[in-house]
Amino acid sequence: MAVKKLLISITIFLLSIGMVYAEDETKSLRKMFQDNEAVIYSVNLRTFNADDKNGNGIIDFTDGETSGSFLNAVERLDELKDLGINTLHLLPITPVGKIKALGTAGSLYALADFTSLNPQLIDSNSELSSKEQFKYLTDECHKRGIKVIVDLPSCGAYDLFLNRPDLFVINDDGSPYVPSDWADVRLFYIPNNEKLLHTDIFTLHKIFVSSMIAAGVDGIRADVATIKPFIFWKELINFARNKNKDFMFLAEASESWNEPASEKAYFTDYKKLLEAGFDGYYGNYFELKNWNTMEDLSQAIIHQQNIFKKYEDKKSVIGSFETHDVVSPLITGGENFSKIIIWLNATLPLNPYYVDGFLQGDDYIYDYSNKKAAETYTDDEYYYVHKGQIDIFNFSRKPGSDSNVLINEHKIAMKLRQDFLPQITSGSFTPLKSDNNKIFAYERMLNKKSVVVIINRNLVNSEKINVKLKNLHQKTKINFIKEQPGVNIVKSKLIGVMKPASIIVLTIEN
Repeated sequence: MAVKKLLISITIFLLSIGMVYAEDETKSLRKMFQDNEAVIYSVNLRTFNADDKNGNGIIDFTDGETSGSFLNAVERLDELKDLGINTLHLLPITPVGKIKALGTAGSLYALADFTSLNPQLIDSNSELSSKEQFKYLTDECHKRGIKVIVDLPSCGAYDLFLNRPDLFVINDDGSPYVPSDWADVRLFYIPNNEKLLHTDIFTLHKIFVSSMIAAGVDGIRADVATIKPFIFWKELINFARNKNKDFMFLAEASESWNEPASEKAYFTDYKKLLEAGFDGYYGNYFELKNWNTMEDLSQAIIHQQNIFKKYEDKKSVIGSFETHDVVSPLITGGENFSKIIIWLNATLPLNPYYVDGFLQGDDYIYDYSNKKAAETYTDDEYYYVHKGQIDIFNFSRKPGSDSNVLINEHKIAMKLRQDFLPQITSGSFTPLKSDNNKIFAYERMLNKKSVVVIINRNLVNSEKINVKLKNLHQKTKINFIKEQPGVNIVKSKLIGVMKPASIIVLTIEN
């Protein structure tokens, strides 16, 4: 009995100083996101578990091939769970426009109806209704400890304009306004005044949010959140939180975006969106391809941390190194550059974020790209595709490749993240002194335990390193998670030569 009491006392003490960490499975997605514990996997359900039997990249329904659906998506949930994914981001699941469309299936972001689900995602062989099929997916996610975020498109399809022209911005000639170069959508009209809450468009957004909460969804990612005014989001978020106080909102916004996406669109910057109640935004990590020095990285992180201090509720960002709007890192930097993204995702103060296919080594190059289609389900006769980005316009193959290199790298990185989760999610971020600014070097520390990451950002050439390590003494325990021959610790410094785009990770326990 005395031993049992002693063990209980020790456990309570360790918990009090943060040396024992156990994830609370009942924790809301909102709290997980605020605490940098969400590991997010973004999927296009239309392709997520598609069955392309003949291997031509396109789902040929006449040959018995099947696209992704709410029901067959469940078959891949255990795979995601094994990868350490705890949050599923569903790209839009609303019906898509077929008139003036892009691609043979229509863009996921050409919203044709707020009040129903995309029939392309419904299994017609099931006796379950569309809502029941969607609820089945969210329930199966929750059984595995996976939260669900659903995308809310920012603009309407031309089909919706034909039915409800009163919802849209109209040109002087009576035609609907086309925002930016988004040829398949039209801009919603949202007045920025006290009459906002009485408009039909706001009511439709409330209907959408209510239906998502009823289906068990844990949060919403707002597409191009910047084009709606502060008051719109504040009222919509308050509406959602009155139904579910832990409902999460993620804004597609960034420090890099500081002007309207279109001439007649509003612009609300990320700070005002956070003030309106959003829990986080994209940051500007997609700029990594342009960041060549440690100063670029550290300035971005320190800037974010200073911004977050201004808000009463905790805020955070996603690791937006690669999104469905960004060309695959396998194209812009290759496999080693993609490994760098995996380790940055795993060790920086943010929520890791991946797009379906990235970890599986997909470069999103489709042989059918922009060729005339044999069959189409819209008025577009061509396979419209953004080169190097996951296909959101056609009934295409399941994302992936035959390579397991990045998946294996991710598993190593995620194990390190789990083993040192308090340090990664809550620890200090400290850039380490180096005489070579091409070397990314930083430490994440909490309770005398540290994770140190050293990256040669030069993708072409080797670089000499001379990095000062902190807090080393005679009893320090050092463990290399990823090491490199020829790089050693000499008198509290990491010295040697790093190969191009290489990574060193070590842990320090005092």
